[in-house]
Amino acid sequence: MKVGILQFFGWRDRSVPLGSVYDTALERFSIMDEAGYDAVWLAEHHFSSFSVCPSVHMMGTMAAARTKRLRIGTAVSLAPFYNPLRLAEEVALLDVLSGGRVNWGAGRGFERSEFAAFGIAGEESAARFHETVDIVLKAWTNQRVSYQGRFYQYDGVEVLPKPLQAPHPPVWMAASSIPAIEWAASQGYSILMDPHASRADLIRKRGHYAAKLIEAGHSDAGRSIPMARLVAVDETAEKARAVAKRAAEWTVGAYVGPKHDNVRQEVRSFGGKNPIDFYLDDVMIHGTAESVAEQILSYREIGMNYLMAAPLSGRSFRLLTDKVLPRIGG
Repeated sequence: MKVGILQFFGWRDRSVPLGSVYDTALERFSIMDEAGYDAVWLAEHHFSSFSVCPSVHMMGTMAAARTKRLRIGTAVSLAPFYNPLRLAEEVALLDVLSGGRVNWGAGRGFERSEFAAFGIAGEESAARFHETVDIVLKAWTNQRVSYQGRFYQYDGVEVLPKPLQAPHPPVWMAASSIPAIEWAASQGYSILMDPHASRADLIRKRGHYAAKLIEAGHSDAGRSIPMARLVAVDETAEKARAVAKRAAEWTVGAYVGPKHDNVRQEVRSFGGKNPIDFYLDDVMIHGTAESVAEQILSYREIGMNYLMAAPLSGRSFRLLTDKVLPRIGG
């Protein structure tokens, strides 16, 4: 099983300098490189202390400069917020500067406040996302790109640089909703599965994706499908649960809770449970190192071959690296 780290940049306590959040992340990049993680996946968010990383491509250059073998993933580039040619340039430049280590994850976003601030109609998000992805891939694989779409029109533009990886970096699409999963499968794209879905939801959606791939004439064989999980590890189950609970309270309060009526419905339903209990019981992986390793390996029954772990504390990251990774990495 491959293991990567989904790196958030949460600023929980504003009395702490924001720079310390970035310092911690930069230190982790070097540790990941030495420890044998496959990739760091950088989470893009805007206008929220939930994760203060508005440019995953800029942060990616910092990760590349501090590592030698670690792959640099975007989880995700929020495609509707970019001019497609600018997005193609930035990711390609990161691929060149990193020596061909980019994993490109793209998504459409769902936070309405972000769309409002950028002046983009939320109902256009899927169409803009699809068009942007199409243009980026054409820009990478053609000497010049011409395109006549609903939102963008180009005539013979040479986009430079081209990615170092040929024909382009590996590509994943963030797919949480059924329509997103079905679109990705219809195009033959691999998908990223999100950290807010319950285990039962992951099972259902993973099976649906596999079926739709085959229906569209594509194969599911040999694909890495990173599944993101929020992870708390500590010396005892009680301590780990306490860490997970604090993180669940922060997540619900800052990002996906009932007060956030702009968040997509499938995140907010919480399976009919109290939202904190939903995260603790159905979403997060928490416990001792031995228990966490067992929980992670149990996901193999639903086809997990790539864990994208989001550690919920500094101690969780250290124990995940020192005690869990040797048990599950492959």
